[in-house]
Amino acid sequence: MRLTHLADYAVVLMTAAARRETGERLSANELAAETGVPLPTAQKLMGLLANAGLLRSMRGQGGGFSLNRDVVAISLADIVEAVEGPFVMTQCADGVNHECLLDKHCRVKPHMGIIGERVRGALGAVSLQELAQ
Repeated sequence: MRLTHLADYAVVLMTAAARRETGERLSANELAAETGVPLPTAQKLMGLLANAGLLRSMRGQGGGFSLNRDVVAISLADIVEAVEGPFVMTQCADGVNHECLLDKHCRVKPHMGIIGERVRGALGAVSLQELAQ
């Protein structure tokens, strides 16, 4: 399993945000400059992270973003899911009816949800606070 570039960049942005003072205003421009994440990508990711409830968006003059939860309450799994969606290890475990040649004989398919839950649990055990140290 490998994180996509977007998920990786989201982790980089969130760890940079976590190193700031609590409640400090964050801007995509500043975080992009600080981390090296391209500005359009940082802007897109900050929107996704805000939609997932990890960042709070502030409008108006002096607006921007701030962390929406304490750093110990945000996990690596939360960040990855904000960008990638729920943890699904195979196509057959995503709840959509995919045609698979092995479907009639597969004894693994019923257990793929458990595997996804365990992966999410492992990533969920890593807090943003730990990542930001």
